[in-house]
Amino acid sequence: MPRAGRHGSSRLSRFRKLAEREVHRGSLITVAVGTFADPSGEEFTRDLVHHPGAASIVPVIDEGTAALMVRQYRAAVDRDLLEIPAGKLDVAGESPEICARRELEEEVGMRAGRVEKLAEFFNSPGFCDEHSYVFMGLDLAPVARSAHSVEERHMSIERVALDEVPSLITTGAIVDAKSIIGLCLVREILT
Repeated sequence: MPRAGRHGSSRLSRFRKLAEREVHRGSLITVAVGTFADPSGEEFTRDLVHHPGAASIVPVIDEGTAALMVRQYRAAVDRDLLEIPAGKLDVAGESPEICARRELEEEVGMRAGRVEKLAEFFNSPGFCDEHSYVFMGLDLAPVARSAHSVEERHMSIERVALDEVPSLITTGAIVDAKSIIGLCLVREILT
């Protein structure tokens, strides 16, 4: 009988983690080399990236017909991306929902009267353990923005009609995975 694993999934695998050696510790991620054994006992190694996780939120406006997004520079891909507000889970004791609410206030200057969890997912489980949460923010009220990073200080806020989301995805105007997941789920719920 399968046993429940992390996040409630069935774990059928008989792979085992034997060891892990850290090779880099940065301000956001840690890189390690892990040693594992397959079901037959053969050992192999994999590069691993450890990330604190992240929370994001789709701020819904205009009676459920649009969302607020931010356009910000992303150094890893060297371009501006259109994204839903998000941030890493790096505040001790802070829940994913509180993180999403905080990021909404900091990046967009809005406070959500209601927040509903939409999904949680692994971003790139082939090499990274980043676990993300996406929420929907409703009943928004304006508050003061408080940008923290250099990218946040230069970001812009954009209104996106939910009925335009499919074409924005297919044309490559929205390429950020958390945003695609969140916007598609909000469209499914609200339309």
